[in-house]
Amino acid sequence: MNETDHSRRVPYIVLGITCLLGYIFKAHCGEAWVNGIQYTSGCYSDAVPFWGLRGVAAGQMPYFEARMEYPVLTGALIWIEGAITRLVRGSAADAADFLFVVSAVNAAIAFLVLWFMERAGVERLRRYAWAAAPPLILYLGHNWDMLAVALAVAAMLAARRGAATRAVQLAAIGTAAKLFPVLMLPLIGLAALFRRDAAWRDRLLASASLALAAILAWGVVNLPVAWLAFANWSEFYAFSGTRSGTAASVWELLATFGVRNTPIPLRNMASFAAFAIGAAAIVGFGWRRHRDHLWLLFTPVLAWFLLTNKVYSPQFDLWLYPMLVLTSYRLWPLLWFALGDVAAYFAEFWMFAGMEGRTPSATTTDIAIAAALRGAAMLWIIVAALRQPAPAWVARV
Repeated sequence: MNETDHSRRVPYIVLGITCLLGYIFKAHCGEAWVNGIQYTSGCYSDAVPFWGLRGVAAGQMPYFEARMEYPVLTGALIWIEGAITRLVRGSAADAADFLFVVSAVNAAIAFLVLWFMERAGVERLRRYAWAAAPPLILYLGHNWDMLAVALAVAAMLAARRGAATRAVQLAAIGTAAKLFPVLMLPLIGLAALFRRDAAWRDRLLASASLALAAILAWGVVNLPVAWLAFANWSEFYAFSGTRSGTAASVWELLATFGVRNTPIPLRNMASFAAFAIGAAAIVGFGWRRHRDHLWLLFTPVLAWFLLTNKVYSPQFDLWLYPMLVLTSYRLWPLLWFALGDVAAYFAEFWMFAGMEGRTPSATTTDIAIAAALRGAAMLWIIVAALRQPAPAWVARV
């Protein structure tokens, strides 16, 4: 049934309201962080410290003139948003203005994702699930992960329509914004290698060409910066390797409660091993059901990556939510996951508030309970992805 112009517009209106709420949620305290309000109210945003501490206010070029612990595309986006802020506000520009620009750009990207979904024929209920997404309220003004999210969604939709080369290029470029889209590349490569309608020679050539396309796409973005400013370019990778973990990650919770406190190098190896073994199992068990749409397994693989990674920052939930919208056979687990996300978000920030003697405060036990609620939803999502068929819109021509 064709949608009317009016019915197509409604999800965009809902998304506009969601984005407005997301901006208000972060901007209500602006840059005036007093009495721990950034933690007690949850209005913390990376945009505020980045304005002064990463040379954004001064117009310094990321990697060449200023430190940047994000991949190249995200660093470029931060610089562009800083330039817009200074252009519009001039010498009066401050962190609150930068937060507005960051939120506005993220809102525009969120609308782009909704448009991607509409163009791909995604069911209207799923588009409403994105338009009213609770993670958009929490993270619209939090930082810059929306760019990688949009590229990952675009890559997934390209894979769905059979444009494998375009899909790997988009996923590789997404990896230049945030690391997680790289998890889609092996799935698309395996689909090409084991497709049913070609000789082995053609399969090998197809998978090799996809690998080359991904490497070239990633290289075009990264290599010029790596060549000219290697130390600052590599900071993201070095920083990721030396981090011990975050409060809501499984590894940090185990250490906190005395189950297992491992040195960082060992934790790196253990988390990678746990992820690799689990991801291989997900692909193996999901192969028979989803062989013709292997990209669908990106969602459970990503969920497993988040569960096993030593770092689980709150905004990582924004990575998974749109993938659930697209691939979950049933939509009710989105609510379960979103509730866990909200609980983990406030538990973690209220713990920081408690460290400063502010209320409301939370303990590591509270974080563990919230993380368990969210983790249980993610485990259910992983199992359901292997047992249930693809959603109806995937097979629709």
